[in-house]
Amino acid sequence: MIPLKTATPAEMRLAIRNGEFVKPTAGLCPGYAQGNLVVLPKDLAYDFLLFAQRNPKPCPILDVTEVGSREMAIVAPGSDIARDIPKYRVYENGVYVQELEDVSGIWRDDFVAFLLGCSFSFEAALMQSNIEVRHIAAGSNVPMYITNMQCRPAGVFSGPTVVSMRPIPYHQVVKAAQITARFPAVHGAPVHIGDPAQIGIKDISKPDFGDAVEIKPGEVPVFWACGVTPQAVAMQSKPPIMLTHAPGYMFITDLQDHEFAAF
Repeated sequence: MIPLKTATPAEMRLAIRNGEFVKPTAGLCPGYAQGNLVVLPKDLAYDFLLFAQRNPKPCPILDVTEVGSREMAIVAPGSDIARDIPKYRVYENGVYVQELEDVSGIWRDDFVAFLLGCSFSFEAALMQSNIEVRHIAAGSNVPMYITNMQCRPAGVFSGPTVVSMRPIPYHQVVKAAQITARFPAVHGAPVHIGDPAQIGIKDISKPDFGDAVEIKPGEVPVFWACGVTPQAVAMQSKPPIMLTHAPGYMFITDLQDHEFAAF
């Protein structure tokens, strides 16, 4: 097994491909961008491309494969998107039917894969500014919630925005917002700060995806748009088939976080 602290993205993808690492990827390959996966048949790809263009906060596109290809050629040459993510999910007609560590066995020649920016990519910048990222400190997955904030529909796709949450000390909230605003390609600034009920979250201790984390006295829940949004959209829009990453189990690219900084 390769040493996780020094592994390059290519080495990490190979370890994942070989089944040597099957855990959430937060904190891995710090400084390198991670991505969310959406795989659809070609006949639905344009509708999803339009959906992503209309909803850039939850669905910022980093790369798109050629039809049938499994290589993310721009962000990770030589990669295999069907094997280089620790866990995948399969949705059929909007229903989550199974979780797999390898989807090469169900890959189709008409599939198109989209890689979307991930908020894990700005966490290194937060930690460099002495802002703790609670789920990394706790060794858990980031908590994610389905909200009442509706995406702009496109073609067959419509549904709610999913958000990820990080507790931030009150005096660091402005700094956290400023830091993450520099990364619009990986969700950018928060979409909500404070009261979870305002965005339809009934119980912050019970995330829809990922793990709950402690919110300490003096901390504020801060919410960022999340690339798990397409999974909530699949549940509502019911495409015949959609492959995704399992929430928190991301694709690690060869691109560095600073390459996505807008300023």
